[in-house]
Amino acid sequence: MSGTSTPSTDVRAPSGPRPRQKQRGPLAVVDIGSNSVRLVIYESETRAAATLHNEKSICGIGRDMVTSGRLHSEGCAMALEALARFKMLADGLNVMTREAVATAAARDASNGAEFVRRAEAAWGAPVRVLSGEDEARIAAEGVIAGIPLADGLVADLGGGSLDMVSVRGGKTGEASTLPFGPLRLMDSARSDADKARKLVDEGLAKLDLRGMKDRSLYAVGGIWRSFARVDMEATEYPLHVLQEYEIPRNRALRLCKVLSGLSRKSVEKMKVVSKRRAESLPYGAIVLERLLLACDLKSVVISAYGLREGMLYARLPPEERALDPLLEFAESMNARQSRAQGHAQEMFDWMTPLFVDETADLRRARKAICLFADIGWRRHPDDRALGVFSQVLTAPFAGADHRMRALIATSVFHRHSGDEDFPRDIANADLLNADDEARALRMGLACRMAFSLSGSSAGALPRYTLRVTPAKVVLDVPRREEAIAGEPVQKRLGALAAAFGRKGEILIG
Repeated sequence: MSGTSTPSTDVRAPSGPRPRQKQRGPLAVVDIGSNSVRLVIYESETRAAATLHNEKSICGIGRDMVTSGRLHSEGCAMALEALARFKMLADGLNVMTREAVATAAARDASNGAEFVRRAEAAWGAPVRVLSGEDEARIAAEGVIAGIPLADGLVADLGGGSLDMVSVRGGKTGEASTLPFGPLRLMDSARSDADKARKLVDEGLAKLDLRGMKDRSLYAVGGIWRSFARVDMEATEYPLHVLQEYEIPRNRALRLCKVLSGLSRKSVEKMKVVSKRRAESLPYGAIVLERLLLACDLKSVVISAYGLREGMLYARLPPEERALDPLLEFAESMNARQSRAQGHAQEMFDWMTPLFVDETADLRRARKAICLFADIGWRRHPDDRALGVFSQVLTAPFAGADHRMRALIATSVFHRHSGDEDFPRDIANADLLNADDEARALRMGLACRMAFSLSGSSAGALPRYTLRVTPAKVVLDVPRREEAIAGEPVQKRLGALAAAFGRKGEILIG
């Protein structure tokens, strides 16, 4: 699958101080799929927009469509009820900008046009029926919005179709669509798993899936998110965040084999799977298994970003699309919750002499750490270190894999706790190696030292210089400021220097 579209820029370099983007919004997006109807209301049209409301209704309008050629009547009634409710919610939140799209079932059913007309009346705004290729490309743009360096194949599995497009370097390639959503597959295969496998294999054989060796499959859709939850439960994974959760190829194939052989009743016993997904999950596992076997992909990466996020991303001007989603989220949180805007950038610059050999990715992580370093100041002191750790670890930002999440969150823990040992029973134990833990400690202690010198006030840190020699970490303090270098600063400089295998020294002059 080849071809190109609009590129996005490299987002790894941290942004410096700049005016906040003017917020436009709120924006409501409705996605009418074959299996579910979902509403997402975004606070604004920005690179890291917060979600004001997120709600779905499992309606199954595409159920039995292969047999009947028509949308399921009961499912349509449920969908129209949901859309009427969504309109009331959007009205209540004064949403002026509203978008709605319908996908596989609505475009293929003989009564699809009639349903769309009624859906528009219920929602109170136009509904755009997407082609399979458009659906694939928009979902891929959503993946790029959340994982800017995604490299591989985006596969969006809805109730009625499997939509695929290659991604690399911020560009989307050729798109394709196959009628293998679980609802259609159940109808076509008549509950025969072997027949379902054969149907999927025949469809995939018609596509050019070369060039995927050692790249990743970016899995979009509720069925595959349920698949990931089952894997998390089975492996006792410590971080329950779906975005960028990665499953190695062989483990994914083993789980596909298990799940595809289960009955609906067996799946319903799994607490991590919604009962409304129980019937579809085995067929979603079949599709994933056949897709992995058809391509030499190294892993499955779950993307919580898809069609709806792609629609938001497409509305942004190019300069906003190019922004770093992690740093945009962190800057927004810093603006809302820290004591002094501007302090984070001063702290980042002040501590930079300690980290002259860091990679661009670690520099980006350090910028995020500085932005998150003061968001917990209103918390009770007994809860501050662990509370902010948990808040950052599970925050709804994009642009960071699970290792980076743990690195940033652990650094913020040490910013509040000092050099205390990190509790081994909370969720970073399996995500960071010894080098990562040492790095997190150093960055956290550097932030802690900065707050001792400045008390979070903007303009203070530039008066003090931090230097590193082969044996020491030196803090230069002007004579007129020597009172700042009391016992708390001496103690924290000593801890920071020790983390680098050096001695701390304060020079007054």
